[in-house]
Amino acid sequence: MDTQKIISELDFKAVRSSGAGGQNVNKVSSKVVLSFNVDRSQALSTDEKQLISQKLQNRLNADQTLVLSCDEDRSQLRNKEIAKKRFLDLITKALVVQKVRKATKIPKSVIKKRLKAKKSLSDIKQNRRKPII
Repeated sequence: MDTQKIISELDFKAVRSSGAGGQNVNKVSSKVVLSFNVDRSQALSTDEKQLISQKLQNRLNADQTLVLSCDEDRSQLRNKEIAKKRFLDLITKALVVQKVRKATKIPKSVIKKRLKAKKSLSDIKQNRRKPII
């Protein structure tokens, strides 16, 4: 994965933020919307595209576009950097392939120890009862 090539494929759009903001809210477009089309990407291999599509299927829209928005800061430039960082984190996490879990067999000594503990607890409870006369 070439991060510089992927960053060059990103589309940024500045929009007006929602919510309270005083006098600037109607004038300044500080919110940044980042979009990245997974299918049209030249920087990703077909395997990487498939992995991203599979892992991020809830975040992709119908035409396989990932859309992230950021309106945390009052600065458009800072919001762009935050969105870019979030995007790269998301992509790198999606590209990590988990190891296949191997089922391990429980050792016989552990099974024996557990059964012995159960038996001893049972004997203790048995001895608490009143004797039958």
